[in-house]
Amino acid sequence: MQINITNLIDDVQCYQTVRELRWPDGIACPSCQSQHVIKRGFDDTEPARQRYECHDCDTRFDDLTDTIFAGHHQPLKVWILCLYFMGLNISNEQIAHELALNGSDVQQMTAQLREGIVKKAHGDALQ
Repeated sequence: MQINITNLIDDVQCYQTVRELRWPDGIACPSCQSQHVIKRGFDDTEPARQRYECHDCDTRFDDLTDTIFAGHHQPLKVWILCLYFMGLNISNEQIAHELALNGSDVQQMTAQLREGIVKKAHGDALQ
């Protein structure tokens, strides 16, 4: 019996963790940095992904806007698991197997995650 590890990861907790890491002092607009932000429902495809609107500049954004996780077809929990496996020094081939993904998708994901980690080390938060 094989268990799909992505079923063991909670979407809500993944998004909550991203919010806590991204905005430790409260949610701020990625455009103007204002904290005068209101919640505007949830994403249609990922119900745990919160949408927001800035009162100061009227920008609409969500939990992943302007992060390395934005604009990709893989759910956030798959990215988190990929990052976890990278930390265990598991090969891309093994990560693809564990997450039931195409090898080229995993190659692209690990490259983007490594790039984001380098940027983070140089002062850019989750970008």
